[in-house]
Amino acid sequence: MGWEEIKAEVLSRIRARDWAPGATIPGEEALAQEFGVSRATVNRALTELARAGVLERKRKAGTRVAALPVRRATFEIPVIRAEVQGRGQVYAVRLLREEISRPPLAVAAVLGWPILGGEALGAMLYLETLHLADGAPFAHEARWLNPGLLPDPRPDFATVSANEWLVAHVPFSTGDIAFSAEALAPETARAMGLAPGTPVFVTERCTWGEAAPVTWVRLTHGPGYRLKTVI
Repeated sequence: MGWEEIKAEVLSRIRARDWAPGATIPGEEALAQEFGVSRATVNRALTELARAGVLERKRKAGTRVAALPVRRATFEIPVIRAEVQGRGQVYAVRLLREEISRPPLAVAAVLGWPILGGEALGAMLYLETLHLADGAPFAHEARWLNPGLLPDPRPDFATVSANEWLVAHVPFSTGDIAFSAEALAPETARAMGLAPGTPVFVTERCTWGEAAPVTWVRLTHGPGYRLKTVI
């Protein structure tokens, strides 16, 4: 049974009012057992329905049938390598920093990471990555990642970016995203080879799984970057 069939079945139950508007539907694990598939397959089906506005997915609150279904803009987490290659350029990745440490309080609070005494309780994996297009900086990535989601040994993020690895291997149930135009900070400016204060396009994104936070990431793109989505 594929995710498309699960999506169709969920829609059928919603239309038949087995799951009424505003009702909480069973979790991913329960549906995976019912349909005899993996949680990742169920996650894909529910994520597609959430993108269509049929379902509402919130961290810790579960998945509900939307009371007032609406059309929404669709945003897929882009694989930066594919973005660069789609422009006809040669992609490369450079890992600038990798360490296990406590995340800043602001990041921990946004992710719902445990906090005790005004400090994050427990460490996360911090990665600073520079994505290149034809040898020139394309995007700077600063990321805090839940280490409990990584296999042992963990991936070599010097050869495959965390962006690409997570999209391929770690499903998420919900997320928040924010876009902003900012003046480039000095530290990031040095990494990107640009002048401090240069106008840049910034994306900040948080994603969560059913039971735990996945990642917080801040992507900085230089002048001329263009984001495209669909409605």
